[in-house]
Amino acid sequence: MKIGFIGLGNMGAPMAANLVAAGHDVTGYDVAAPMPQGVTAAASAAEAAAGQEVVITMLPNGEILRAVAAQIIPAMAPGTGFADCSTVDVESARAVAAEAEAAGLLPVDAPVSGGVGGAAAGTLTFMAGGSDAAFAKAEPLFEIMGQKAVHCGPSGNGQAAKICNNMILGVTMIATCEAFALADKLGLSRQAMFDVVSTSSGYSWTMNAYCPAPGIGPISPADNGYQPGFASDLMLKDLRLSQQAAEAADADTPMGQAATELYAQFVEHEDGAGKDFSAMLPRLESRRRG
Repeated sequence: MKIGFIGLGNMGAPMAANLVAAGHDVTGYDVAAPMPQGVTAAASAAEAAAGQEVVITMLPNGEILRAVAAQIIPAMAPGTGFADCSTVDVESARAVAAEAEAAGLLPVDAPVSGGVGGAAAGTLTFMAGGSDAAFAKAEPLFEIMGQKAVHCGPSGNGQAAKICNNMILGVTMIATCEAFALADKLGLSRQAMFDVVSTSSGYSWTMNAYCPAPGIGPISPADNGYQPGFASDLMLKDLRLSQQAAEAADADTPMGQAATELYAQFVEHEDGAGKDFSAMLPRLESRRRG
């Protein structure tokens, strides 16, 4: 398949490389990042999109997505698949999808879960919003770049699923870190805490699969000095998207709002920038009540 790939940063580059390895013809464009091996460089986003069967974008935010979409939609022939794998606000995703559909394209918003490691290993999860035809066009590529793709409904629902999932993730990580910090102060060993909670009603992904306490449970970023698997900066971005969506939908999300405020404090006013989002544990263990 002939594929255009726009946005070849930390996530996009390994995703594009996996498509090349599967035998697809990939033309890429990025304003700064180098081309992965086997990807043909284009001089512009529009050039990368022209003449392709599917165009994939992996971009930083909704504003950039809208700007790139304005460049590439006119260059794409009717019937072309347009899979945006960025994590952006629901409003931008739906606006771009509407523009693409008006041009006869098959748009799907398909943000991913799994991080850079999942992108490299081809084990991402895609949360897709769009028509059945748009999802069917992109699904064979999702199967190469990931291990699971879920069609969540119409345009924008992929973004909705991503931000709802990550709101749970952010809230749960804070609760997990708070519990470890409290256990420390109560004289309960972290190993005992893990052994109880990981097999009890406190079971969660943040405890069992991504434990924020070094040396406890499976290997996680906590065992590598909190070098990011999923950076606190990105968690803050997703939490802010969740609160933007909650405001637009008039949804009461007090825990999501509290998590947003805590990660904003951690990233923007403390030392959380560039650290894994599980580094909330050393932050909390060093603090006193009030």
